[in-house]
Amino acid sequence: MEELDRAVTGCRACPRLVAWREEVAHVKRAAFRDQEYWGRPVPGFGPADASIAIVGLAPAAHGANRTGRMFTGDRSGDFLYAAMHAVGLASQPTSTHIGDGLELFGVRVTAPVKCAPPANKPTPQERDNCRPWLEQELGILRPTLRAVVVLGAFGWQAVLPVLTRYWVVPAPRPMFSHGVRYSLTALDGGPDLQLLGSYHVSQQNTFTGRLTPAMVEDVLRAAMAAMP
Repeated sequence: MEELDRAVTGCRACPRLVAWREEVAHVKRAAFRDQEYWGRPVPGFGPADASIAIVGLAPAAHGANRTGRMFTGDRSGDFLYAAMHAVGLASQPTSTHIGDGLELFGVRVTAPVKCAPPANKPTPQERDNCRPWLEQELGILRPTLRAVVVLGAFGWQAVLPVLTRYWVVPAPRPMFSHGVRYSLTALDGGPDLQLLGSYHVSQQNTFTGRLTPAMVEDVLRAAMAAMP
């Protein structure tokens, strides 16, 4: 997994994303003008033998694109890691920077797009360009992985083609909604995979009350039920 993470950080496959992530890292936000931005693709975070994978959308321009760690340094991350801490998947409820002491227990956080996109909207081509990274990541997790929690409809659509490499995804494909849960049969005869959906932890959802801490915690507990 460490080799994969190093390879991810050197990717320059999408010119638009490369230009945007580096521009943001140069211009910066006023509140962070004294900080050195990461400005590169952001690898997943968490152990290589995780039982649960949490899949978001892409790094935030002034969050993970600044700090170099998924869901770190912005309010979406604050919301997610607080929920993970509440159910026992994280050592602390906050995630501010690499080296802040945060540890994850049996869970890895990742995204189908590794670079911060303009307006938080990757193109379908950028999503597809990035797919091999997620395929390799889930392949490494495959022996221990028992549940995948997908945050949002974009992530859901991006993850389903990846899952077909290792599990049977029914046709028609499962539809996304908050709290939905599907059981996927392994192609190699191994344990089933639980696929769960949650609204994304974006400020648009959390500030309006569409997504509450209790709602996220319920989905995480459902995923934890599949842990060995």
